Amino acid sequence: MQVNLSFMMRTAIIGGGAAGFFCAINLKEMCPGMEVTILERSQRVLAKVEVSGGGRCNCTNSFADVRDLSAVYPRGHRLLKRLFKVFSPNDAYRWWEQHGVRLVTQPDHCVFPASQDSHSIIDCLLNEARRHEVKVRLGEKIASLDQLSDYDYVVVTTGGQPRTEGLQWLGLDVEQPVPSLFTFRIDDAQLTSLMGTVVEGVHVLLPGTKLRAEGPLLVTHWGMSGPAILRLSSYGARLLADSGYRHPFSVNWTGQKEAVVSEELSDLTVQQPQKLLLNLRPFGLPTRLWDYLTRKALGGRQRSPWGSLNKKEMNRLVNVLTNDQYQIAGRAPFKDEFVTCGGISLSAVNPATLESRTRPHLYFAGEVLDIDGVTGGFNFQAAWTTAYVVAQSIADAATTNRE
Repeated sequence: MQVNLSFMMRTAIIGGGAAGFFCAINLKEMCPGMEVTILERSQRVLAKVEVSGGGRCNCTNSFADVRDLSAVYPRGHRLLKRLFKVFSPNDAYRWWEQHGVRLVTQPDHCVFPASQDSHSIIDCLLNEARRHEVKVRLGEKIASLDQLSDYDYVVVTTGGQPRTEGLQWLGLDVEQPVPSLFTFRIDDAQLTSLMGTVVEGVHVLLPGTKLRAEGPLLVTHWGMSGPAILRLSSYGARLLADSGYRHPFSVNWTGQKEAVVSEELSDLTVQQPQKLLLNLRPFGLPTRLWDYLTRKALGGRQRSPWGSLNKKEMNRLVNVLTNDQYQIAGRAPFKDEFVTCGGISLSAVNPATLESRTRPHLYFAGEVLDIDGVTGGFNFQAAWTTAYVVAQSIADAATTNRE
């Protein structure tokens, strides 16, 4: 769809991040006669895109193994299910390739630029914005919508805000912002001495809740990280914030049910009774981790033969392998979270257009909305989809106004 305007209309986009640029470019493609200006308060644009995915930019996901959007979008999945009918992950994949960015899909379904460099995404956005004559103004702090009275349409794409106060100037209902996608600090020197250890297929959960996640787990010098922990932090973002990031959690290091683990260990005592515990590691667990877990379960008995374990000792070992208890002592000791749970309440916007229900011609896209996903390219996909929908909504509105 392309809209030809008989007179100049103007759109201001507040925020020079992923959603802001994507919205600006698509709006210009749909409505070439629209004047579009991106207003960025800092002196740099697309800063988060540059560092995302370790500098590689996990720009979307194939969604091949996603059966329920709530599993990857703890907040906003119902809205995105609707909006994906307008601009889906497949549409996003085609968009990038049609605009010169070749993509590759990894075995874990994460999608990256083939260059493995976030600058491929950044350069595309900057070049397309320049080609479509999108204006970009840096150092522009917007504290009131009255500052934008000369514009016909306003789009807010300011990203996640650390405090409610950062959004109150908009005059809409706001869900309290709290961090999502963060790592756990754990005060256990013996555990953190295993820094660098990676375990695949781990299951983690918050006891007393239905919140659980699975995937690779990384032991770090401050505690635990990796996809399993990041997903659990996303699912439990509000609960953990309310607890002051002091909450118990458990780890199933094997990813197997307790009965399965018990049976396998029992078989070892029969088949390899003379083998020392330390020399025979089940479930492919890393050597240093196995040493830590057996010491935790059995103390000095960890150097005994498998066949010498009594029933109580076997039960303790099974329990440590499948229900290992830890206490979260805070978030990681540095500000590494890039996603915020909370933002403009979804009840405050029209679900079809993302326009404010109370302020006509005011739209929202990206993380400023109360939408957030787990790690794996899902947050960028939410940015592309909401930005595209807003661009289309404004183009449709411009057509109506022209007529």
